[in-house]
Amino acid sequence: MDHFEYRDGQLYCEGVSADRIVQEVGTPVYVYSKATLLHHFGQIVEAFAPLDATVCYAVKTNGNLHICRVLAEAGAGFDVVSGGEIHRALAAGGDPARIVFAGVGKSDREIAEAIEAGVGLFNVESEPELENIDRIAGRMGRPARGALRVNPDVDPRTHTYITTGKKETKFGVDIERAMAIFRAHARRLGNRAAAPDRPGLHLRGIHLHIGSQITTVQPYVDATAKTLALIDGLRGEGFAIDSLDLGGGFGINYQAEEALPASAFAEALVPMLRGRGLRITLEPGRFIAGNAGVMLTQVQYVKSGGDRRFVIVDAAMNDLIRPMLYGAFHFIWPTRVKASFVPPAVRTEAANLPGLSAVDVVGPICESGDFFAKDRPLPPVARGDRLAIFSAGAYGFAMASQYNARPRPPEVLVDGEGYRIIRRRESYDDLIAHERD
Repeated sequence: MDHFEYRDGQLYCEGVSADRIVQEVGTPVYVYSKATLLHHFGQIVEAFAPLDATVCYAVKTNGNLHICRVLAEAGAGFDVVSGGEIHRALAAGGDPARIVFAGVGKSDREIAEAIEAGVGLFNVESEPELENIDRIAGRMGRPARGALRVNPDVDPRTHTYITTGKKETKFGVDIERAMAIFRAHARRLGNRAAAPDRPGLHLRGIHLHIGSQITTVQPYVDATAKTLALIDGLRGEGFAIDSLDLGGGFGINYQAEEALPASAFAEALVPMLRGRGLRITLEPGRFIAGNAGVMLTQVQYVKSGGDRRFVIVDAAMNDLIRPMLYGAFHFIWPTRVKASFVPPAVRTEAANLPGLSAVDVVGPICESGDFFAKDRPLPPVARGDRLAIFSAGAYGFAMASQYNARPRPPEVLVDGEGYRIIRRRESYDDLIAHERD
């Protein structure tokens, strides 16, 4: 569910029309719905309430301070993968004890900053990293909590670039090696392991994250079953395992109704986890932010080339790179249409409306890969018309760049009948600000 809909042929975000935002802010522009963010966050919290799970929003999906603040105020923790994301989470009012720090290449500086900030959990990705966190925490005279990220070798059946639970990925350690890693860490600690407040790394949990945009339950069931067997084995050897981080990755609707509600995952996972004496953490990102945002853009030109027809817009791959990078599908539609072209609830069924023409929606960058859609049926459009690119709230602005010396677009947050700019449009001076003497 999202709060974008057509009323009398005009696209609205909650109570604000897209055309009003464009007239006042310009294009391209990212537009987010606060109600949608809170709705999807609430779905996760409610579905996993029987486990009293900690829901940590994945900052990498959309790290705007105002988005993070909305979620912090709603009770979210934060999943971070860099020192910069820790800084963002704290600046947004995040509780450091509810921050989990993942990532395969944590630097010494980032580790020290996280320990100093009091980050609640390190998701440890390798044996060398485990030893390094323990060394740095010991040097600082501070304790740190860790969960070993295991690789359960489960195929999440998603895009290869966002598959993270197979053996051939760079993430985590093979689940078969986990027991040996715990034993080796205990040997290094010796008598220090029994001191609950000792400086160094306390390895007390297991973390898994098998991928992103996952639209079936079974991969989670398989990965969780393997992980629970590992936890039982570790506890049997006397290791005090008290937490399990299940990661994120729940999919969203890009094309039709391909995704499942949070309740579908909870119905399968809660019975497996209830009564296990584990503190459960979840790390949703796309599920919360993906359908909470659109990017609005304006048609500059319509041209023909060979047997193709091109709609050239003022947004580009530097603003939204997912179609070029992943071959990702985003539903695209004019913000103002005749009654006969209002898209149905399942928006991809709009392709079956009479009177459409197949076009390529492309941007102005000097790359043939600068496109948002190819051979896509659209209503007639002309110069000056506006298009909405849907499901752009996750990995949209977060992956934007200044390629071709293009200032990045502004971001707008709609709340009911009003909106505010939560990131201003960059200027040409911003492009060169860090290069001045």
